[in-house]
Amino acid sequence: MATRAHSKESKSSIQVIERMSKLIDVLGESPNAVGLKQLAAAAGLHPSTAHRILTALVNDRLVERVDQGSYRLGLRLLELGNLVKSRISVREHALPLMRELHAATGEAVNLSVRRDDEIVYVERTSSGRSLMRVVNIIGARAPLHLTAVGKLFLAEEPPDGVEAYAARTGLPAFTRNSLHTLPAIEKELEKVRGQGYATDNEEAEVGVRCIAAGIRDDAGQLVAGLSLSAPAERMKPQWAWLVRETAAKISRAIGAPPARD
Repeated sequence: MATRAHSKESKSSIQVIERMSKLIDVLGESPNAVGLKQLAAAAGLHPSTAHRILTALVNDRLVERVDQGSYRLGLRLLELGNLVKSRISVREHALPLMRELHAATGEAVNLSVRRDDEIVYVERTSSGRSLMRVVNIIGARAPLHLTAVGKLFLAEEPPDGVEAYAARTGLPAFTRNSLHTLPAIEKELEKVRGQGYATDNEEAEVGVRCIAAGIRDDAGQLVAGLSLSAPAERMKPQWAWLVRETAAKISRAIGAPPARD
């Protein structure tokens, strides 16, 4: 008898949670406060049931009562959302997908972030080939304009931001392929914006080419870059779509909405 009562209580508790979730979803879909009757109808609940649940949600600050019989989402949801967001690790979500990209290509895959006027490597998978390998040391830095990921971040800058970067750094060249003039950089960034990914054609290191795509958060901000590095003779242009798709998967994993075509 006790087991049956416990089962009934558990079922009832789950039902209440489901109804709470429905009400919160309805409020989340409306930019304005919603009346009780409209809320109840949209959630498929009796008004008295909806009112009882909403009262509990108001007490917990998950919902705010705007005026008599009108509700909107509460500030506690924002607090909880920010807490979840702060705990999301790009690296944690990226690493399994980086390994998949590495397995598909056999080449080195890197995760980088921007720090001032440089990119910093924060994770990598090494090339498994026995001959020539690309090795990027975690924590290593490189100027933005000389790397594929760095170009992604520069492409986010307005024209005066790119000019300021050029003035600050002097656009040093590491190889004969390095882009080291402002007009050349600006032309390259237009290409990056148009195609949705960036490349490094032996600009940072002779014999190494890279393809990179951006990783974005729930606000659409560029927070990291995913790059595939390979010896120049092994790099395949068709890998660009693989890099873009992998970066898109990582972006969705950390909350970014699906990209629109």
